Amino acid sequence: MSGINQQSSQALANESTRRRLTDRQADTVRRLTDAAVEEVREAGYEGLTVRNVAKRAGVAPATAYTYFASKNHLITEVFWRRLSALEPVAVEGSTKERVGAVLREIALLVSDEPELAAACTTAMLGTDPDVRELRLKIGIAIRERLQAAMDEDADLKIVGALELAYAGALVHAGMGYTSYARMADRLAEMAELILPDSE
Repeated sequence: MSGINQQSSQALANESTRRRLTDRQADTVRRLTDAAVEEVREAGYEGLTVRNVAKRAGVAPATAYTYFASKNHLITEVFWRRLSALEPVAVEGSTKERVGAVLREIALLVSDEPELAAACTTAMLGTDPDVRELRLKIGIAIRERLQAAMDEDADLKIVGALELAYAGALVHAGMGYTSYARMADRLAEMAELILPDSE
């Protein structure tokens, strides 16, 4: 079984949704995404603007907008970069343990930063084309991680159910019904319920 390998993860982390990046451009995008995290911590999602992020990153607003069409695009990129930087899926343990671990690690990507977690949930529901493209990449990466945690002949209906459990848990936490940290535990419980008792 294999997750997203390290080389492809690094390549994805250096790729804008609009174009391939040079090293210098990749550094600019990194500075913008780092600044976005700091800005969300201080101003929250509502107070976040691409212009303020650009100022914090030492980048001209026009330059920031060449990479990110909106604050939703910028914050979704933050989540995408964290997801694509995860280590390959572990091969040890039972299927339930591996799937539970995958769901937990995805849920915990931003759980220790409540403002950022809420911003990611809101941003990823955005309708602009750049967000939709990133959301598709995020969905594919999550599916690949779930499939890597399961047997080679994983039942696609079960994979789909696990994906829906994750999406539902994300919205549930975003609505304030549970914490993002608790969401990780709930998802591990859902994996226990959804996966068959074959092991």
